[in-house]
Amino acid sequence: MRSVVLFLSAFLLAAPVAPPAVAADKPVWSQVFDPKRDPAADLAEAKAMAAATGRNILVDVGGDWCVWCRLLDNLFATNADLAALKDRHFVTLKVHWDKKENQNTAFLSQYPKIAGYPHLFVLAPDGALLHSQDTAELELPKDQGRGHDPAKVAAFLTAWAPKPKGV
Repeated sequence: MRSVVLFLSAFLLAAPVAPPAVAADKPVWSQVFDPKRDPAADLAEAKAMAAATGRNILVDVGGDWCVWCRLLDNLFATNADLAALKDRHFVTLKVHWDKKENQNTAFLSQYPKIAGYPHLFVLAPDGALLHSQDTAELELPKDQGRGHDPAKVAAFLTAWAPKPKGV
């Protein structure tokens, strides 16, 4: 059994993780890391959407070059309950960062320093920073494979979901 687990782990580590398909019912800025997008303009749209729907904003900083970013995207793409939890409580804004192409320095300078990618910021509907999350803390234990732990991600999303009025 252990050899099967090791084989599957090696296979999964070597296999490329494709970016998720773009859904027509969501803004492009909520689905892809695009170096050509203006994150300040996208944030203005995200704030309007968050205010209208009573959700917080989840700023996901990373890029298609980032294996861990693709693993996190894949977790949401393959776990319907987790994706529903995220979409119920957050408007997602993906912000591209790449050391070679568009670091979005001006936009990201308003937030705490990022140690690695992906990195998540939780904003209130008005754009005020509520939390900065190093996603390394959301990863599976090393002996359980490579990726993010669904239970840790769910706990993070639940902890930073908007609180009902009067609570």
